[in-house]
Amino acid sequence: MFRIGSIFIPVTNLDRSIDWFEKNLAVKKMARWEDGVGFYFPNGSTQLALVEVESPQPSEFVIKGKEKNGYFNFVVDNIDEAYQLLTDNGVTTAKIKDFGGMKSFDFFDLDGNPFSVVNEERDSPFYSGQVKKCK
Repeated sequence: MFRIGSIFIPVTNLDRSIDWFEKNLAVKKMARWEDGVGFYFPNGSTQLALVEVESPQPSEFVIKGKEKNGYFNFVVDNIDEAYQLLTDNGVTTAKIKDFGGMKSFDFFDLDGNPFSVVNEERDSPFYSGQVKKCK
């Protein structure tokens, strides 16, 4: 019945951010409105929207102490390739972490919004093929 339709990201400079997201995430523009723009991922169904704000807004929450977590992550088939693309483009990234069954790294957009990239191994309960078996 329900599924995720769009993810909204606050940005302080819409035009610069449009270029950045197109270049680094390979999203495709669908439509633009006064204070925002909508994108789609060529290989997925979830949409991504950028909304212009006057000052940076938090796009993460605190777990414990100073440990933070983003509200969503990006899934990739090849985490090394994704990491290389972003670092080659000069994007600020953290190192790839291996959690045994999952690898991940964080990166940041022009406003410092943090994003997590994950790559699940096939036997992980969170791998998309395993999730489909739960249905």
